Amino acid sequence: MDFKLNNMKTLNKIYTSCLAAMLLITANGCTKLDENLYDTISSENFYKNKNEIISAVLRPYTHANAWGTSSGQDGWWRLAELSADQLAWPTKGRHGEDGGKWKRLHYHTWTVDEGGINSAWSLMYWGVGLCNVPIENLEKRDAAQLGITQQEKDAFLAELKLFRAYHYLKLMDLFGNIPVVTVVGEPARPSTLSRTEVFNFIEKEIKDNIDKAPKLSKAMLGRMSQAGGYAMLVELYLNAQAWTGTARWDDCIAAADKLITNQAGGMNGNMALDPNITDQFKPDNDLSKETIFSVAYEFQRANFQPGFPSDFYHFNQQFIYGGSRNGNDGIVVIPDNFTKYKDADLRKRTWLLEGKMTRFDNGQPLIATGGNEYDGKQLEFVDNIRKNKTGSTVSNMSEGEENSGVRFNKYKLGNQVANATTQPSTVYNNTDWNIYRLTWIYFAKAEALMRKNGGTATAEAVQLINDCKVRAFATADWPANQYTVASLTLDELLVERGREFIFEGFRRDDLIRFGKFATGSWWDHEPTNANRQLYPIPQQQIALNSNLKQNPGY
Repeated sequence: MDFKLNNMKTLNKIYTSCLAAMLLITANGCTKLDENLYDTISSENFYKNKNEIISAVLRPYTHANAWGTSSGQDGWWRLAELSADQLAWPTKGRHGEDGGKWKRLHYHTWTVDEGGINSAWSLMYWGVGLCNVPIENLEKRDAAQLGITQQEKDAFLAELKLFRAYHYLKLMDLFGNIPVVTVVGEPARPSTLSRTEVFNFIEKEIKDNIDKAPKLSKAMLGRMSQAGGYAMLVELYLNAQAWTGTARWDDCIAAADKLITNQAGGMNGNMALDPNITDQFKPDNDLSKETIFSVAYEFQRANFQPGFPSDFYHFNQQFIYGGSRNGNDGIVVIPDNFTKYKDADLRKRTWLLEGKMTRFDNGQPLIATGGNEYDGKQLEFVDNIRKNKTGSTVSNMSEGEENSGVRFNKYKLGNQVANATTQPSTVYNNTDWNIYRLTWIYFAKAEALMRKNGGTATAEAVQLINDCKVRAFATADWPANQYTVASLTLDELLVERGREFIFEGFRRDDLIRFGKFATGSWWDHEPTNANRQLYPIPQQQIALNSNLKQNPGY
């Protein structure tokens, strides 16, 4: 089948022309599981041709930007990262208190009626609804009615069911025991299923549909494919012991091998590790060979842009990288994570910002503006969170200043202005957000091999991690920094996972899997109760649906 026309970045004209109609169909009903989605425009007047079908298939992907990435909204990503040991949003002077919501995430003192937790639940179930609507409408129509072939219909359905499974995987990750709904409004008030039941549903849904979905190719950029399905299985099986009590290490290895051996396609030829630490994160990272599934952006043609600047960027960040976007001076790296990178590790200075900042356009010191603590002085990001201007040594979530904390620099937007050596980027602000990349699969397989081996590294596990890590060191520095069977312990693997996947959304699960989320201490965070390994079912949702059961300990 030819899927060239389905490329996420070349379908914007089709998508835009159909979006208004689709929004009318979906906007009134996706956050409530029992609401009729057809009370504005009848679905009988839609799904009349391939373009309309494609617009319906693409809609849940654009919505995933809101909850699956660092988008500036309270979705899965914030709950997954801001409760862990690498990232925090401390109060910085007059900014960032926000009713204490970031502190409650950091200290694990959230309540059942947190607005941010309810927002994540609602956004993710909205996405489920955006999958259910086209699934239901495609299933009840003949391919001829839809203006497509039966093979195309089967492929669209498989893709949507895989992506719906991804939503449920992430809902199960955060909340554990959740309702599963596959038909809009049926049942009106769905009951809670156990985490194991949800796990089994997700696994079956993936296995039933993975071979019917398209293989990964450039035409499937930003969409769920066979490769995305195997990546989900890797994630399921890697976390199976933590999520269900039953280890699935062999299954994790088998699913990982499907991707490592190129049995599920590739974005740009055969899937392979990128040769450096930047190709996966630059504005044209749709050219990366290791991308498996991403949220794809197209700024020039569709004004669809990544949301991460809102969470990460300083108020004057545009001058650092030569663009036009600033942020809320929000999320920073928790103290001491920066020093876990050796100075020879290229990731330290490529993915993170620390020290005195200069302007992209002329190399001069960047002078802070905006009336905050360092107004009129050179902006300098520091690896601590305290009121340095007053000489205070108190360090906690309440004591930050505008320059507190090492900053995000992993994904690059490119530049709009020129400097002495660089012309403006033609792909500025197009940077896709990786959900799964091959490096993560290598790490997952290595961990599964180690856990099968009683926690001790095998030669294969060491090779998998070294194949990834070698890119972060100059040739002369590599011999002193490569792992051996003796040096790659499980504790060291957790640290290296932190170095490699910082900002990517996996840290909470890593800490849970390694037994440190509830028992660990970091910076000013002290151990908490084991029940905090699950978020509460939002009280707002229980008030709407009495069949929902609250998680233990809440």
